[in-house]
Amino acid sequence: MQQPLSLKSRLGEIDKPTWYALLSIGVVLVSGSIGTLVTQGTLSFLSPYYILQQLQIAAFLGVAATGMMYVILLGHIDLSLPWVLTSSAMLAAGIGGWAALPCGLAVGAAAGLVNGLGVAYLRVPSMIFTLGTNTVLQGLMVLYTGGFAPRSEAPAWMEVLAVGRTLSIPNSLFVWILVGGVATFVLKKTALGRYIYAVGNQEQAVYLSGVRTHFVLIGAFVMCGVCSAMTGMLLAGFSHKAYQAMGNDYLMPAIAAVVIGGTNIMGGRGTYLGTVLGTILIVLLQSMLSVLQMPEAGRQIIYGAVIIAMLLVYGRQHQEGR
Repeated sequence: MQQPLSLKSRLGEIDKPTWYALLSIGVVLVSGSIGTLVTQGTLSFLSPYYILQQLQIAAFLGVAATGMMYVILLGHIDLSLPWVLTSSAMLAAGIGGWAALPCGLAVGAAAGLVNGLGVAYLRVPSMIFTLGTNTVLQGLMVLYTGGFAPRSEAPAWMEVLAVGRTLSIPNSLFVWILVGGVATFVLKKTALGRYIYAVGNQEQAVYLSGVRTHFVLIGAFVMCGVCSAMTGMLLAGFSHKAYQAMGNDYLMPAIAAVVIGGTNIMGGRGTYLGTVLGTILIVLLQSMLSVLQMPEAGRQIIYGAVIIAMLLVYGRQHQEGR
């Protein structure tokens, strides 16, 4: 009978990028606390209410980053996230009621299916094809709204999921936990998850071994589209309505969260725990710079410098390990 792993053994299984992300979160928390103590005379940055508020915001980015992780593990990228997110939210809000949920998810799945078919069968580089999909969806939404902001409000259930609380815990956090649980199960316990990692390492070898890699690619892009759609509906509930370009601010943070969490941008390596920590790190960093009233130019410089620094650390580690 196999003995359960000890805590020391489990900690030893965590890779270095995940430790780096966890350490960086600690540094941001300490720095933010010192900053608020000096500028405001309080330790509000460490208050339970503030942390739960940041986790609520992180949940939106976390769901989007979950879908992006599937695609990046394959060595691809999905640049259609902004308008998959926006179009799903706008159409779902326009329909209203509980019918909005399957409609929004269907829009995301359809966009992911188109991306997957284009990359898998037409062999168009994912960066180019998904950018085209993003542009097409943008044009369709302009036609749908006539170029004006939609007047429809988000259904009540969207608002409950986005801003409601259960036992003082944001409901959006439960949604993120559910999506993350499914992602972890798929990546660790299913053949699809194993094939995603394998294709990311060497697609041709996996294909020659008899695996239908086209279906793996399509499946990953569909899951990315569904996660983008779910993010859009959560954001619509948070803002009480869907609006054009609501997803533009989520593309780069979603990619950064995955990569900062240790997922190899070339595919084949990464953990979902790392993506979770990368998401939390980005949200806390943005919040700290906002609380300290850092000018927008300074925020962008620091935000970009942190991302570049961590990518350099991971790149150096990867080269040393080869």
